[in-house]
Amino acid sequence: RDTLGLPLKFESPDWSEFSTGETTLALHSASAENPPGTVRVGFAVTDIETFYNEMTSKGVKFTSPPRQEFGVMLAEFVDSEGSACSVSGPTKGEGSDDQ
Repeated sequence: RDTLGLPLKFESPDWSEFSTGETTLALHSASAENPPGTVRVGFAVTDIETFYNEMTSKGVKFTSPPRQEFGVMLAEFVDSEGSACSVSGPTKGEGSDDQ
């Protein structure tokens, strides 16, 4: 943060986010599932169910369908190279017109 001059967006003991324009850089503590030096790409969408249905119809392989976790809807899929990716969106009714 200090060396690169990245503005801190959020900080907790196990998760920190930095503002980098339209992209958020998030760092978390290493674990057995996410060892040091690994990277995981995550996307945010406004309607995760629509994203899930559209991507599934295009052959994207989801390892986890949308579920509520950490206060958001979260799903996981494998990219064309076999790397794990995640996608998140607001919970139903949050941030949408169906409130």
